[in-house]
Amino acid sequence: MWYRLLKYVLVGPVLRLVGRPKVEGLHHVPQDGPVIIAANHLAVVDSLYLCLVLDRPVTFIAKQEYFTGNGFRGRINRWVMKATGQVPVDRTGGTAGSDSLAAATRILEGGGIWGIHPEGTRSPDGRIYRGRTGVIRVAMETGAPVVPVVLSGTDRVNPRNRKLLRFAKVRISFGRPRYFLPADQQGVRTATDELMADLVRRSGRPYVDCYAASFKKTAA
Repeated sequence: MWYRLLKYVLVGPVLRLVGRPKVEGLHHVPQDGPVIIAANHLAVVDSLYLCLVLDRPVTFIAKQEYFTGNGFRGRINRWVMKATGQVPVDRTGGTAGSDSLAAATRILEGGGIWGIHPEGTRSPDGRIYRGRTGVIRVAMETGAPVVPVVLSGTDRVNPRNRKLLRFAKVRISFGRPRYFLPADQQGVRTATDELMADLVRRSGRPYVDCYAASFKKTAA
């Protein structure tokens, strides 16, 4: 109930007003069964826009801090995450990676949609960075199709280090589903690179062959 209320009454109308999203290829998303939505990552609101335009509920795996924050903003984040059924994972422990993949597998085994940004964190400069292999590992294990998604304009609606949203044009383009058969470790890396190459090709954005988190640390 809360997911629909947030989408259609509380948050969704604001996102539509400020971003005026234009959606392409939505018919590529299966109407039932497990699906993985794999999108580039430009801004915090990326996941909100994906939830807004998809007919089916989308579940993301969010860091534990969103469920334990203090203060007004922390309480709002905590309530939204719980109300919309998002899944918390502690990313600081040694099992963070396996815990995240296990949570994603459970979402898909239940016939749901798992939303994921393969870059792992927001792009620091709009370019597309090397993808983490978790999305392909889960796809191979569950057989769920991976729908590549290109977002643009969300970084103008929700600029980094800005609290208020700005008016800008958001575009969301869904590609054809991709299926991945079980493979060895080398095959997982190759398939991940192919998925990112698809996002690069369809977005027209430059590619950086390093992880976005590593680039941020180097730049700092």
